[in-house]
Amino acid sequence: MRALIGRFLVAMGLASLLLVTPANPATAAEDDILDRLLAIEGVSLIQEKPVQGYRYFVLNFTQAVDHRRPDGDTFQQRFTVLHKDTARPTVFQTSGYNVSTNPGRSEPTRIVDGNQVSMEYRFFTPSRPAPADWDDLDIWQGASDQHAIFEALEPIYAAKWLSTGGSKGGMTATYYERFYPSDMDGVVAYVAPNDVVDSEDSAYDDFFASVGTEDCRNRINGVQREALVRREALKATYADMAAKEGYTFKTVGSLDSAYEMVVLDFAWAYWQYAGTSACSNIPADAATATDQQIWDVVDNYSGFSFYTDQGLSPYTPYYYQAGTELGAPTIGFPHIEDDLIRYGYQAPRSFVPREIDMRFDPSAMRDIDSWVRKHANQMLFVNGEADPWGAEPFRLGAKAKDSYVFTAPGMNHGANVAGLVADERELATARILEWAGVATAAVEADAAKAKPLAAYDAKLDKHDLRKERSMRP
Repeated sequence: MRALIGRFLVAMGLASLLLVTPANPATAAEDDILDRLLAIEGVSLIQEKPVQGYRYFVLNFTQAVDHRRPDGDTFQQRFTVLHKDTARPTVFQTSGYNVSTNPGRSEPTRIVDGNQVSMEYRFFTPSRPAPADWDDLDIWQGASDQHAIFEALEPIYAAKWLSTGGSKGGMTATYYERFYPSDMDGVVAYVAPNDVVDSEDSAYDDFFASVGTEDCRNRINGVQREALVRREALKATYADMAAKEGYTFKTVGSLDSAYEMVVLDFAWAYWQYAGTSACSNIPADAATATDQQIWDVVDNYSGFSFYTDQGLSPYTPYYYQAGTELGAPTIGFPHIEDDLIRYGYQAPRSFVPREIDMRFDPSAMRDIDSWVRKHANQMLFVNGEADPWGAEPFRLGAKAKDSYVFTAPGMNHGANVAGLVADERELATARILEWAGVATAAVEADAAKAKPLAAYDAKLDKHDLRKERSMRP
């Protein structure tokens, strides 16, 4: 919930989208794909960006605010198209947050050497209805957004389709499959949390008691405790920072509350995107570290700017969903005395402005979990062994068909197919190729022959996992 949600969503370069950039001169065939996209009712061009081997468009789609009332109000929802060839398969990717406006490929897109459509999740600015009725932000409406875009594009991209996403994007791909199981030919969901019973979070406590090495856990726990022991001294540093940057704390209530939340996020943040190999960056004896050392290491992994009003505002839709349907973890701190913790691990309600009403629906995730167990078909879930979010994963039941749950050893929130052990990596790659309709006869006969069809491209395939807030997927 406090979303280590990724800082990889913060710097999206939205200002560059204020002006429409005309398409570059291209061949007649290339011009034709843009003409065909713009001929779709409700599609308009924001920008085209050059990328070798593809055409890349940032677009708007006129979307229903409430899909139960398709003739009612609408809003403009951003999506992107990384176009290779209409004869190739298409991967529908979403992060579950803002859409990146810079070209990049998801792992399945590289594996199948296909096109990629990426959608910005509703209510993340600028894809937010105005005025915003927050009751229209739920997982069914989000899945219906994807369904509408798929139906609009499928006549152009008529080959096989896969959906994918990481973290909240993996959750989003799963929810889409649950509500519209006939749309996609396969699903690849990465590091997707599955909080079936929001009030039962002991799996997370078990994770933090055993992850990594004892020495690394002791270092992290020591810094976390020491940051609360030195609360008053380090709050002075925080106040100076807030004054300099213009940070305010209306949503969380006070600088003191924000300070504690950042500190309590520290262990989660560290394990989500670091690991045992980075333990040398953590003071071995927190009690003898300087105030500046404690501040720097907590800031590096948790980020003192996040629980400010300015840091939280872009993620209001996430916290709203966490507090109404998705659920959010609660963890204990057995290594910290009770009198050092004033507020405790906060619920999503603490991170959403009070003027927005929230009511939690405990049936939403139970429904998703039950459906996946009973009806999963051509679905792949990839988790990271050292990822806190993997403590509550999706699981398959006896009735699931051609579906898999794999765990990448030693990997955290960046876990992927490439990080699986050899036999699982080969099987996963072969199934993705088969679902996309591009597996060769050799691969169909022997999964060990399965390899990504597109060569690695440093510009398109390097993903910067900027620390997402510790409690946000």
